[in-house]
Amino acid sequence: MAQTSWENISGEMALEMFEMMLLARKIDERMWLLNRSGKIPFVVSCQGQEAAQVGAAFALDNSVDYVAPYYRDLGLVLGFGMTTKELMLSAFAKEEDPNSGGRQMPGHFGQRKNRILTGSSPVTTQVPHAVGVALAVKMDKKDIATFVTLGEGSSNQGDFHEGLNFAGVHNLPVITMVENNKYAISVPYDRQVASETISERASSYGMPGVRVDGNDPIAVYQVVKEARERAINGEGPTLIEAVTYRFTAHSSDDDDRAYREQEEVKEAKKKDSIITFAETLKEKNMLNEAKEKEIHDKVNKLVNDATEYAEEAPYAAPEDTLKYVYEERDKGGE
Repeated sequence: MAQTSWENISGEMALEMFEMMLLARKIDERMWLLNRSGKIPFVVSCQGQEAAQVGAAFALDNSVDYVAPYYRDLGLVLGFGMTTKELMLSAFAKEEDPNSGGRQMPGHFGQRKNRILTGSSPVTTQVPHAVGVALAVKMDKKDIATFVTLGEGSSNQGDFHEGLNFAGVHNLPVITMVENNKYAISVPYDRQVASETISERASSYGMPGVRVDGNDPIAVYQVVKEARERAINGEGPTLIEAVTYRFTAHSSDDDDRAYREQEEVKEAKKKDSIITFAETLKEKNMLNEAKEKEIHDKVNKLVNDATEYAEEAPYAAPEDTLKYVYEERDKGGE
């Protein structure tokens, strides 16, 4: 497991990380409330995985790098410029939703201006997409990395093997981070993966494999930053396994009581990064009670304002359903 070092971590950056982690959590919690009150149709949660997502986002260069997130990555897309308002517009499936104009279910991120590659419902398809962008970057000789995330269940799909094998063979600047939250929907880790860790699979693809505590944003920041430096220096791809835990059911349509003991969830929540990172910041005199309240108040206002805006925003016109599906021609054309 990679070790944590606070060298070169400023108090300002640490507080920004904490605020973004908290924002991802509060957006997620609000979406669950909206779903349970019948206002939005679906939620797929990031709760428990914010530290890995935000730590990684801070380690990347969001002005040039490309990310191919998976459906839980609220923290990552926030770090790459997607706003609270835009995420709420997506949840309500409104016309202004930047991901799909209200066509796609929440968690299917995509935003060209922020280099967030569009995802689709079949899991793991984002891996070869990220590898393809990395190939283009290498051909163009640009100092850019691509970053792709997925769950450990997705690491058993063919796209994972094909993508990482191609990246290894061609020494591409792509970083793959598996957010190991212990369950592939209802299937526990030991029923889905034969190897002891995900990171050890890296040797099969000719790249380094790193295992890191996904509840520690500073540790994740460090390993992703090192992987990015390797990538832009022509040293090739890296596989990272961020060990974390999913606090909620797989989605708002799932009942996790059918496949895991709730005592297990309670035990995992003792390592909740929102709480433990705040405690660490206080120990380092980077955070006090007044500042913590200020951050909470700011985040709550962002979420409240975004919810109100998205709920009142218009839906897309019915005919927009056909946009980008069929070729559009001028009426006088052939």
